[in-house]
Amino acid sequence: MHVVAILNRDGGTLRTMDLDAFCADAVAAFKRHGHTLDCRVVAGDAVEAQLRDAAGEEGVDAVLAGGGDGTISTAAGIAYETGMPLAVLPAGTMNLFARALQVPLDLDEALEALAAGELGVVDVATANGQLFVHQFGVGIHARLVRIREGMTYGSRLGKLLASLRAVAAAVVRPPVFEAELRTVKGTEKRRVSGIAVSNNPVGDGHIPHADRLDAGVLGVYVAAPVTSSELAALGTGILLGTWRSSPMISEKEVTSLTLHFPNRKKGAQAVIDGELVTLDASVELAIKPGALKVIKPRQLVVE
Repeated sequence: MHVVAILNRDGGTLRTMDLDAFCADAVAAFKRHGHTLDCRVVAGDAVEAQLRDAAGEEGVDAVLAGGGDGTISTAAGIAYETGMPLAVLPAGTMNLFARALQVPLDLDEALEALAAGELGVVDVATANGQLFVHQFGVGIHARLVRIREGMTYGSRLGKLLASLRAVAAAVVRPPVFEAELRTVKGTEKRRVSGIAVSNNPVGDGHIPHADRLDAGVLGVYVAAPVTSSELAALGTGILLGTWRSSPMISEKEVTSLTLHFPNRKKGAQAVIDGELVTLDASVELAIKPGALKVIKPRQLVVE
């Protein structure tokens, strides 16, 4: 198998690494397992074009994307469009899709597991046709990301600290808005502080990400209007993986869902896989079972 690796040199962990040495290690790891690897280090603003070029090259069997959740989401969208298998290298802050795929978070271990992996398929989801591999969010999550994006940070640790500062800023005045949730069972009108829709239901005991990507359903999580103290407690529960015990959260599983925001404000935003986007008045969400080809990592044996 011939694999092209596109590494975002401006993303997360990679920005502080010797990428020439890392590429040499990556080439060696894939060679040990009978594959060839072409490793390309590119600037963040060139990642999408380079991924698209690699996916269209003759003789390429898979593309490996290295970077944060935004890079990986972009790569997944291109892989979904082109049918090119995708390998995910977790080089970001949260690495939520990589965690769901059970890719080791240590980069050297990830290379070995991917090089020894095998082709498979996983579910993805769409929001008004835009693919996402982790989550669509509106309300609390969008406010957190918007506040964090206004901060300056130069490393993975810096981004984590910025996220914590954003949480502190967001609890001062939690958002509250009207939403309609439309499913095959009817329309539910709610006053909420946040809604999150995930590609497969999220698991317990860890930061929110799916434990499996083949259930063929969306996870829908609705936060009732919260006070500052309730939001602070909910944020702690999300970090600790204990959020399901919160009485402020309700959840359901569906294959499709339309969210309508009757009083949407001008300039309102949502979050798709960690990136801010314009919030439409209505958003149609759907699961796409088995629609993304991936390289599933081989689970490493701990001796």
